This record gives sequence, C-alpha cells and structure tokens, in this order.
Amino acid sequence: MAGSPSVTERRDGDNVEFVHQHLRRMILVGDLRAGETLSQVQLAARCGVSRTPLREAVRMLQREGLVNSQPNRQVVVAPFSLPDLEQIYGMRIVLEASAIRASIPHMTPEDIADLQGHLARMDHFAAEADYARWEVPHRAFHLGLVEHAGARFAATLSELSDHGERYRRYYTVNEARFGARGATEHKAIFDAVKMRDADASARSLVIHLSHTVYSVIDMVDSSYQPMLFNGILADLLGADAVPV
Repeated sequence: MAGSPSVTERRDGDNVEFVHQHLRRMILVGDLRAGETLSQVQLAARCGVSRTPLREAVRMLQREGLVNSQPNRQVVVAPFSLPDLEQIYGMRIVLEASAIRASIPHMTPEDIADLQGHLARMDHFAAEADYARWEVPHRAFHLGLVEHAGARFAATLSELSDHGERYRRYYTVNEARFGARGATEHKAIFDAVKMRDADASARSLVIHLSHTVYSVIDMVDSSYQPMLFNGILADLLGADAVPV
C-alpha cells in the first residue's frame, strides 16, 4: 500500500487555508504558547509547506489577533491580554444571552435530550480530567443553546468561543477540581432551559460566562480592573451583580 501523500501534495492549491487552520488550532489549544516566538522558517518546516502560503496564513492570524508578525520574519503568538478577554466575553455574553432567549421557544424535546447528553459526556470526561475530549460536548452544549436563533448568531458565537478557548482552557484545567464549578453552572442553565424559562436561562448563562472572566483575571493579574466587562455585566444583570 502506497504511503500517505505529503502535506504539500495532499493540500495542493489549498495550503494557505490548511496552514491557517493548523496554526490557529495549535494556538487555541496551547501547543503554541502565548508569547512564544518562532521564525517563519521554523513554522514552515513544522507545517511541511513553503514560506509562501505560510506568510499569507500568518497575515490571516494577525488579522484575528492571534499572532504578531515582526519585521525580522519572526512570529510571536499573541500573549494573554486581559483587555482582549474582556472584549471577547463582553461580546459573547450579550450575543449569547439574546440568542438563548430567541432559541428557547423553538426547542424540541429532542433538543433538550441532546443538551442533557452533552452534559453527561462533559461529566464523564471531566472525571477523567481530559480537557480535549471534554471540550467537544462543551462546545456542542453551548451551540445547542442557540441553535434556533439563526445561522449568523451561531457563526459569530462559534468564532468568539474559538477566540476565548485559550482563556477557557487556562481557567478550566487550573481549577482545583476539573470543571466542577462549570458543571454546576451548566446544570443550572440546562434546568432553566428545560423549564422554558428564558429569563432564568439567560441570567444563568451570563453568570456562568462571567465567572470565567473573573477567574482568569484573578489567575493572571488580580489587580486588573475590568471596567468594560463590569459595565456590560451591570447592563445585563444590574449593578449588584458586579463583583466589588
């Protein structure tokens, strides 16, 4: 049986998109660490492609805010940025809270059963402390909450979830008990959705996402004041909901 084709052969004419997605995933899952510096030569060799598609892929990643390209042809993985965290989650909680409200009236019993199944799988992989497998039903759960809000909501929220993954992973795997707090919060969201309570569903969702923001801030720089995020949270939940 013939050997597998090389990356270049297999992706002929599509190398830019391949390299973009490959590097993007490596950044989001932490295989390329925040703040890490690599040369374009190293990255091209790592991906098995020439530097021509690599340069375009790097430009795409730079537009997404995931890398900084240096004049000396070095590429720096964007470091953790608490202002970036605020913006990602600030946009996400506004959109996702609106989307869950729009989606709930259209959910079927099968949709509810699917959400419950995602929770069960999350619990299973959390018990194994297997983040990579846990993240699959976790993403499916959040996308299932907004499935009936429309394709634009789903696409935008999926992208925001991607950009928040580095922060989410950092928070989740550093919990004293893997995913324990999140499991309780996901269950609260599910219970409200099952009861078709749009207000309680949106509120539980916002509280859940905000805990990720404040926990990451405590881990990275507890003196940081997230004024932007605090303001968005106050608009959604009231001033009393904002930590002091």
